[in-house]
Amino acid sequence: MRILVVGASGYIGGRLVPLLQARGHELVLTSRDARPLTARFPSARVVAADLLRPETLPPALEGVDVAYYLAHSMGAGERGFAERDRRAARAFAEAAARAGVARIVYLGGLGDDAADLSHHLASRHETGAELAAGGVPVTEFRAAVIIGSGSASFEILRHLTERLPVMITPRWVATRCQPIGIRDVLAYLAGALDHPEVTGVVEIGGPDVLSYGDMMRGYARARGLRRLMVPVPFLTPRLSSYWVNLVSPVPASIARPLIEGLRNEVVVRDPGPAGAFDVQPETYAVALQRAIDRTEGHAVESTWFDALGAPDKASLTSVTSREGMIVERRRLTVAAPPEVVFAEVERIGGDTGWPYADPLWRLRGLMDRVVGGVGMRLGRRDPDRLRVGDALDFWRVEEVRRPAVLRLRAEMKVPGRAWLQYEVEPAPAGSVLVQTAFFEPKGLPGLAYWYALYPIHGKIFAGSVRVLARRAVARARAVPGSAPAG
Repeated sequence: MRILVVGASGYIGGRLVPLLQARGHELVLTSRDARPLTARFPSARVVAADLLRPETLPPALEGVDVAYYLAHSMGAGERGFAERDRRAARAFAEAAARAGVARIVYLGGLGDDAADLSHHLASRHETGAELAAGGVPVTEFRAAVIIGSGSASFEILRHLTERLPVMITPRWVATRCQPIGIRDVLAYLAGALDHPEVTGVVEIGGPDVLSYGDMMRGYARARGLRRLMVPVPFLTPRLSSYWVNLVSPVPASIARPLIEGLRNEVVVRDPGPAGAFDVQPETYAVALQRAIDRTEGHAVESTWFDALGAPDKASLTSVTSREGMIVERRRLTVAAPPEVVFAEVERIGGDTGWPYADPLWRLRGLMDRVVGGVGMRLGRRDPDRLRVGDALDFWRVEEVRRPAVLRLRAEMKVPGRAWLQYEVEPAPAGSVLVQTAFFEPKGLPGLAYWYALYPIHGKIFAGSVRVLARRAVARARAVPGSAPAG
């Protein structure tokens, strides 16, 4: 079949696409910026489209049999996200009907429609209703907390339990939910292709009904940790989200709707429709251990922040020709081949840290978080290799050409736009490492920002290129045959 995946750059979509490809289906993927998906899934057809611009949708829907709708607009901010999601779903449903799409598969959230649902859960249900109103049959899977390496729910759970020996727990920690492993969610989504007769709402969940407190205690047991929980009545979801914002890499804008959803009991009420699928969900303990193992083994396939703040269509080429670009470039000859030098460059950031003055980088991330920016996400999908579109702390990978170019685009709040680029050139003595910082200041505040901080930036830039060169030389000497001749 020809299958369209809307939201392929997100956490669920990034894992669903390889499964569908393995089944031999022809895939069409959509994104506002096609470059990251093209680099990540070269065998798929990628179409640039914007759900809030209906005129861009027909090329993506042409000839499509089944469409997976995995999009949401939380990444664009909390304000107005429900209305954006309704508009997007309505536009897509109408375009899908005109294109003759046979079915839409949607992943939403569990929750009783008769209950006083949180804003986030209510929006998920409204999105499903808008999709169904277009006339195309919809299979709407509804899930609660998804346990998998890289998911926002797992990262909140992991960081809270790992970092806090004593936890002040609000009321929502006692609310019951029915977590489900990411493998089982994907099995249901892929299985929808084999069961076209199953439409409407399909509630899915694992075999365990637990409170969030139970899940944290389960994580502590799996990691051999002792944790004390002290319940208090006054921590609202908003205050809790700020606490999560400080303790974990998940920002308050993402944590808040997830936490607010936990005030609703989210358990499977009608297991009948899910019984049509050949899926035996794993227990929470099994799904949790697999997520822990994959995280520790650096085998994370996709993350919650993959689709957040994705770079827009402005590229480095388009801004270097403008007047007012500040360029800070450093070159250093390195006695190591280009492949070795580039491998060291590609490992910067994340848990490994930055080559020079890592505490200052982390302080900068904390300052950004305080003023409402992305902060220091303290993460990257893979510790050794990057791909276009990857988040790298408060940067976004804009270009990777091994072993020659790595370009990062800043996503922290600055009065202007900034890039950090590394180039590795072959040389008789090994390689030349070129590190360039580009800054396009926005008015006088931008100029003041650059020159006020340049004494610090200058030391960091100089130290970074020296440390990367030193590491590359050490690695080249440690690997027989990789050091340059002479």
